[in-house]
Amino acid sequence: MSSLRREAVRVVVPASSANLGPAFDSAGLALAVYDEYVAMATDDEGLLIEVEGEGRGTVPLDESHLVARSMVAGFEWLGVPAPGFILRCINRIPHGRGLGSSASAIVGGIVLARAMVDDGPERMTDSDVLQLALLEEDHPDNLSAALHGGFTIAWLEADGFGDHIRLEPHADVRPVVLVPGFEVPTKAARAVLPAAVPFTDAALNVSRAALLVHAMTADPRRLMSATEDRLHQGARASCYPDSVALLSRLRDAGIPAVISGAGPSVLAFASDAQIAVISAVVGDSEWKVERVEVALEGAREVPLTPMT
Repeated sequence: MSSLRREAVRVVVPASSANLGPAFDSAGLALAVYDEYVAMATDDEGLLIEVEGEGRGTVPLDESHLVARSMVAGFEWLGVPAPGFILRCINRIPHGRGLGSSASAIVGGIVLARAMVDDGPERMTDSDVLQLALLEEDHPDNLSAALHGGFTIAWLEADGFGDHIRLEPHADVRPVVLVPGFEVPTKAARAVLPAAVPFTDAALNVSRAALLVHAMTADPRRLMSATEDRLHQGARASCYPDSVALLSRLRDAGIPAVISGAGPSVLAFASDAQIAVISAVVGDSEWKVERVEVALEGAREVPLTPMT
């Protein structure tokens, strides 16, 4: 019979950017900005949740907390009664910005539960983690990137089974994240999407999504064409006109750029020399511009030592 580990367990999960322009709800890129979750089972009933960083003072501190809820789902899947536990969340991924904070919380909570059960890693595979995560968030793009790291292509089979392919991104894929000071809920950004698109636009996105795989893994020089989109970014302009305007200016300046996930953050791909171009395009606006490396590893248990 499975039992709980009594020591504290620490899991880190990367941020992620989905869509990457044309590959709507299918492509994901893990980014080296990490949420950190530490949990320990207790003999007392109930939960004690502490939050540092993003979401402090705004996210719930009870059973509805997304990490805690996902942990309980993981314990139930493993057939272990959910214990009382202490959960500490150190959040670095911005909330409501299209950088996968909810995917990190869901995947992180399940991976935490798996790690807290003595035979959890042997009984729950990464595929099991993804299927369980999909019950909370029904598109696998951010989830797969958060779980596996690197560049992922994810999809749902006809029966709802989620699957993915992880590909190694080219060393010259150099992300730059541009984060605004405002949030846009993912539900709001999805609500404005059209029920149908012109056939020519769909055909263009198919070609660009295919090219994106080549550009991300073999020839980043193709990223400008490979990140072109006509399905979702323009349709969401009413949700974040400033983001779409910045996206247009960056592309006019020769910088491959996309709306990150459901927005409103913008993700660009640029060499170190091109950072000055991005800064000039941004000007004195309140956008935060940050070079972020690709996270080649996804969610994982790590030792209880300070992160570097």
